[in-house]
Amino acid sequence: MTSHGTTAPGPAGSTGRPPGKGPADGPVWGALTWTLAEAALRAVDEVGGYAGGVYLRSGTPGLLRMAALVGLPGPLFRPWFRMHTNRPFPVAEVHRSGQAVHLHDVEEAMRRFPQLVASLPFPFASLYAPVVAGRERFGVLVVLRAPTPGVPVDTRDRNRMTRGGLHLGETLADLARQGTTLEWPGDPVCVQLSTSGAPPVRFGSFDWDLDSGMVTLDTGLLAILGAEVPSPCPIDDLTSLLEPEDGYALWAAARQATGPDGRPVVRRIRLKGPDGGLHLLEVSTRARKTSPDAATHTGAGAGGEAAPRLGIGGVSTGLRLTCTLVDLGTGLIGSDATDRLPRAILAIDRLGRVTYVNERTERLLGRPRGALAGRPLWEALPWFGLPFHEEQLRAAMLSGDPVRFLARPERSQWLSVSLHPGRDGVTMVLVPENDPGPAPARDPKTSGPASGPTDDTLSLPDDQVSALYRPVALAIALSEAVTARQVSAVVTEELLPAFGGRQLAIYLLSDRRLYLAWETGFPPGFLEPFDGVALDAHVPGVETLTTGRPLFFESMKQLGRRYPDLPLDAHSGARAFLPLIASGRPVGSCILGFDRPRGFSSEERTVLTALAGLIAQALERAQRYDTESAVARGLQDALLPHRLPVREGVETVGRYLPGTQGMDVGGDWYDVIETGRGRLALVIGDVQGHGVAAAATMGQLRSAVRAFALAGHRPQDVMRGTNRLLIDLDPGQFASCCYVLLDPKSGQLRAVRAGHPPPLLMHPNGVTERIELAGGMVLGIDVHASYPVTRLQLEPGAVLALFTDGLVEKPGQDIDDGIELLRRALAATASLPLAEAADRVIRDARQVTSRPDDIALLLAARPPEHD
Repeated sequence: MTSHGTTAPGPAGSTGRPPGKGPADGPVWGALTWTLAEAALRAVDEVGGYAGGVYLRSGTPGLLRMAALVGLPGPLFRPWFRMHTNRPFPVAEVHRSGQAVHLHDVEEAMRRFPQLVASLPFPFASLYAPVVAGRERFGVLVVLRAPTPGVPVDTRDRNRMTRGGLHLGETLADLARQGTTLEWPGDPVCVQLSTSGAPPVRFGSFDWDLDSGMVTLDTGLLAILGAEVPSPCPIDDLTSLLEPEDGYALWAAARQATGPDGRPVVRRIRLKGPDGGLHLLEVSTRARKTSPDAATHTGAGAGGEAAPRLGIGGVSTGLRLTCTLVDLGTGLIGSDATDRLPRAILAIDRLGRVTYVNERTERLLGRPRGALAGRPLWEALPWFGLPFHEEQLRAAMLSGDPVRFLARPERSQWLSVSLHPGRDGVTMVLVPENDPGPAPARDPKTSGPASGPTDDTLSLPDDQVSALYRPVALAIALSEAVTARQVSAVVTEELLPAFGGRQLAIYLLSDRRLYLAWETGFPPGFLEPFDGVALDAHVPGVETLTTGRPLFFESMKQLGRRYPDLPLDAHSGARAFLPLIASGRPVGSCILGFDRPRGFSSEERTVLTALAGLIAQALERAQRYDTESAVARGLQDALLPHRLPVREGVETVGRYLPGTQGMDVGGDWYDVIETGRGRLALVIGDVQGHGVAAAATMGQLRSAVRAFALAGHRPQDVMRGTNRLLIDLDPGQFASCCYVLLDPKSGQLRAVRAGHPPPLLMHPNGVTERIELAGGMVLGIDVHASYPVTRLQLEPGAVLALFTDGLVEKPGQDIDDGIELLRRALAATASLPLAEAADRVIRDARQVTSRPDDIALLLAARPPEHD
């Protein structure tokens, strides 16, 4: 529900722009952003991670938002930007419990958090620490790093994570005392990791007197060469540190620089550094005139005596040569080397930005390097925005292992794509499938190319390619499924296609028996003998549940040998029996059937086992939902009025529609109360939340309003009394309400509003307007809140419409726009009977298959006057 009083914009304003993006965010948000980024970077460095981040509280109760993401591209991990604290994920558990979680490998993660493994089915370790200060919980600090199979996280790293969370919590507490609102409103800020292992680029220069042969070195070059080199010194001393071929290149550069055109010359040479390694230097030479007496300068001869130098070729030039150097370290220059490779090579950093493109990639993409450098990968290669390709990049970045796959960015061309990840980014090799690259070895038997893929190619069937990203789709879809039927339908739509299955059966445990809850693909009646089977039966569906171990049979023959008395479907192939166990509690069994015999790789077995845990948790949640939903529906049916009072001079009609997302009952209600003295109280309200708690609170509030109204209290006193009662009943719960006292004879109205949408009034001539009632605070917040009264007139033939926000509020749409649409819909019913008008107003809402909120509508009309 939404309260409709005076509200202030959130910290990031209404643009949806994440904070910390620039000066517009102000020093407060800047300080918060810097604090989060620094804490995440420090934690990643201290425990040897390659990525990390911080989840922070949001303005929505029970919802955490990722506020900082280090070392990973944001668009690739958008599904994990939001985390509800009641979800079975480590971030949620750490925030709920205040205890750290350390998952050293995928097996440990699968055992404790199968939904995490199902949504990110890659080998990585993850460490989580609560961000707290005293008893206040701000969020969770997260670090991802390489797994250590079978080796738990050591004590030092555990302590480092704990200290990092505590230090960040204390810093955030200080910011809160300075007035910073510690709620993250939007997407995270993405932070680049510090570069690992790259030496700093150093600069130096020397001045070469061509006539004397002496060179003067600046401090930068002396640092590169080492302190033992004097300055000035003869050019021979400097060239003695070069390889002979590089010394010749330097002399040749000097000759060119002193030539007729005098153009600067650039050479790449290797210099022996004090570390004994060869440093690669870019040398730029530029000649200039010396002073008139420069030709008299001397240098040391071979025997130590002064000897004149007569310049290049023994001729005095009167020139000096200025040479600047860039020390590129002991590594190789990548651009020249990769330009010579017969492969298209592209590199991105850890945030997904293009950092390098070689010449062949330019030709392949048809775009110059300058147009690609610094751009996100999804702009350079738009097809990387497709789910399967995103999943491959996630796999490379999280696992650290090379990934190869086929892509088809254009209908006419397939690409073999190889991803080679490292701490500082990912290098990609792109090979067109119709481009064999260098001439392959010849097969003497066929006189053709040798068969088999090269190192940079991989051929996968289309169904296998698509299967690799299906677990993520299944995890996301299951998080939205509510009922057992919805869960089963999601498994059918996502799990079967992912693994090429054709049959699915789900059994649920009840009273120590397994009952068939869902089936598809099996012959009619084939599964009936197994419906209601006891837990002592010797059948695979029971054994997998009682032992907790999945069973995989590559053929019906293999299954028959293990269970000789089991009826078999002769037209089927392999079978997988998966235990559905949620948090150690047995839920049921899942059977996957295949048309043909097939093997199950270790990766497939791991993923299927993890997905079974995910399915079990979804089914357990669905069973709780079914129970709670039945109770809530019963409560609501009992509490909503079954008929409205009939009074001369006024007609009333009410309508209610339950929400269809999540819990299908909520806290909306309406009522019409005969208060005495011939007056009627028209009431509509909305309790925060859904489910049994909201329905129960709604019943209590409806009873309270009814009691106050029947006692003859004024509208403002009815609202004040209900507000105090709600605070006493359930501190922290709140509700909105609109209460209108109507005199049917005179049409006089006295109305109060507590954070509720304003009513609409349709005049006898069909003109419809929004009534701006004086508003008070929502119920349940302030015990001293007051509720001013607005006096109105309901003319004969006029219609008053009270409604809850579910009728006018839609995702992505301003509520004022929704109210305007409702006003037009009500105006279009001017000639209709009241009951038909109510049905017409909610007709569009009734046809929506996915309503996030329930809807209540109450119409009241005075009959028109007749001559």
